[in-house]
Amino acid sequence: MRDFSDGGVEFAIAALLDQRSRPCDVLRLTHEAGVLHYINLLSMGFSADVATLRARRFSGGARWATSRPSYQSGALPAAPFPLRVDGEQGWDRRPCLFLSFSNSKFTGGTMMIAPQARVDDGLIEYVRWAHRTLGADPPFANLYDGTHINHPLAERRQAKRIDFELDHPVDVMVDGEVLTLNCHSLDVLPSA
Repeated sequence: MRDFSDGGVEFAIAALLDQRSRPCDVLRLTHEAGVLHYINLLSMGFSADVATLRARRFSGGARWATSRPSYQSGALPAAPFPLRVDGEQGWDRRPCLFLSFSNSKFTGGTMMIAPQARVDDGLIEYVRWAHRTLGADPPFANLYDGTHINHPLAERRQAKRIDFELDHPVDVMVDGEVLTLNCHSLDVLPSA
């Protein structure tokens, strides 16, 4: 909701009563077992791993994954998630800590993983966090103000399509829900 207004519940109620609406893109994930649509965020890597661990071990589901303590604890493994952006020639096979594919700025309440995302621009906001080197602490506190994308290990792009070349299913977090999927592609449905 933060992407639409900072007016909170009162704004939402007034918009419903006045029958106001505005366009919102929908992101579509095609995976081995079918198709999934979402409007906020899909993440792979560390953020999905934390959400998966939390969902399996504790009550409260994926919500815990967006709390500050969970992002600041534990080992930070990196893995390759081979992908290609907008049909480019080669596949990006670099190991990374996490990937996120967003339609909106905010996730988990107040985190801004994709601070330049817009819900109505017809684009996927792609944020990649490179594999950390020993002694280089990722500035996870900066996920709350969006300045993490200025860090040398961060990479941000916009795309209309992402293709994956995964050889097995991976844990993903989609709008707060933890799933294990063999992802094939992501694309955007403008103003859907």
